[in-house]
Amino acid sequence: MDVVYLGPAIGERGSAPTPERAEACLRLAADHGARSLVVVSSAAIFPPRHPHPGMVDEARPPLRGANAAADGWAALERAARRVFDAHPSLTLTIVRPAAVPTPDGLDYFSRVLRARVAATCVGHDPSIQLLSADDLGRALASIVEASPPGVFHVVPAGVIPVHQALAFARTLRVPLPAWLQQLGRILLRGLGVAPWADAERFRYSSTVSGRKIEETLGFRPLHSSAEVAATFGGPLVEGDARSRDFDLYGQDKPYIAWLHRTIMGFLHNVWWRVEVTGIENVPRQGGGVLTGVHRGFMPFDGTMLLYDVVKTLGRYPRFLIHPNLVKEVFLADFITRQGGVIACRQNADWVLQRGDLLGFFPEGVDGAFSYYWVAHRLCADFGRDEFVKTALRNRVPIIPFVTVGNVEMFPMLAKFDWEWWKRLTGWPCFPIAPPFPLLPIPLPTKWHTMILEPLHIEETYGPEAASDEPTVAKIGNEVRARLQAAIDEMRARRRWIFFGSIFNPSRAKLS
Repeated sequence: MDVVYLGPAIGERGSAPTPERAEACLRLAADHGARSLVVVSSAAIFPPRHPHPGMVDEARPPLRGANAAADGWAALERAARRVFDAHPSLTLTIVRPAAVPTPDGLDYFSRVLRARVAATCVGHDPSIQLLSADDLGRALASIVEASPPGVFHVVPAGVIPVHQALAFARTLRVPLPAWLQQLGRILLRGLGVAPWADAERFRYSSTVSGRKIEETLGFRPLHSSAEVAATFGGPLVEGDARSRDFDLYGQDKPYIAWLHRTIMGFLHNVWWRVEVTGIENVPRQGGGVLTGVHRGFMPFDGTMLLYDVVKTLGRYPRFLIHPNLVKEVFLADFITRQGGVIACRQNADWVLQRGDLLGFFPEGVDGAFSYYWVAHRLCADFGRDEFVKTALRNRVPIIPFVTVGNVEMFPMLAKFDWEWWKRLTGWPCFPIAPPFPLLPIPLPTKWHTMILEPLHIEETYGPEAASDEPTVAKIGNEVRARLQAAIDEMRARRRWIFFGSIFNPSRAKLS
């Protein structure tokens, strides 16, 4: 006998069922001869938060204390495992579906998608997953038939940005500041308005990966997130078939093209007048780890390199970013749509295994918040050489690059080490870097970017070398030395901060 336990995640208002009730039901089934238990939990066990890396797999442990709903689902799964521990002959399968909105459902997404007006978080447009009830039923049928033990995510065919989902559902989107939504929901909670924890789904990512169920059972969903959203507003027209191709992490090539025609093109060509040498060292195909030096505490050095690589090679690198970048209003959308992905091993491997370029700033926030008088010296540990391990694991070359001129766009002169600031923002300090904070506009310094010859470590070492610390340290020291030497050479050739070429002697005059 196979038993499927389905909690109130679908079609009902509220959070997960009480673990006591769930455990009693499951024990009753086990005591009456159940052969396998299939417990339907929820992908909401990974709540939307700024450190959420996106497309998480089943191996990632749930985070306790994030919100009440996530804690409820985690308690349900612990209850199921206690029943399994008492009946080891059972096969226990835990299923975590993405949100399953239906036209008559009472869950958060159902109510939002059928509403005439919906509030979203201004400056944020994360990708979401909307699973059809039909695909969930097919997945459960496959699981009951095969009785595989373990945890499985069930997700739709692709993701969809929040703004596009609401457009397909014909719901008017009203972007509001997060603090205003929080205040309004607290005041109106007694009227049955969704709690603030639900609204976070329109602010941060909470996507999960369905790779395991596809590889184990061969299950593939038939419907996309866009098709589910469209059931609330009418069928998709033929031209909307492209909705299946939304990037899993939110990169938006038309948006990048628009930026390059407008503000990024202005910053690159007029404001900073970026000159680049060595662009031919970036491979035209295949993966590679672009390893650079990040200064000026603003992420413009990555966006400028993106401009050059897209314009010259037609390739779209993705950069690993600090989670705090997606907390900031508008900056989150700006960074994500250009290809920023939360820094973690899973995301780095995903980019490189697709044959894409990965941008890596090993020094992270330590380098970004360097004092002006030491900003041209690289940090000693250089990020513990994680970029080397990433390249070795995925058997791709390392392409070092440096930029001179970005240090002076916001020269860091002082830092305030306020604990309340750290708790509020997550950043390590409050910088004083003229003209910031009085005027958050970078200085129009002259930028020079040099892309060095790649290190083809994949031709010398196998992926097992990523676990060999002496080898990793040796490669990391070589890259660091090459980058420091390039910086020193470029600074020695630079005569002026705000103008002049250092790569073309004929243009060394004022330019």
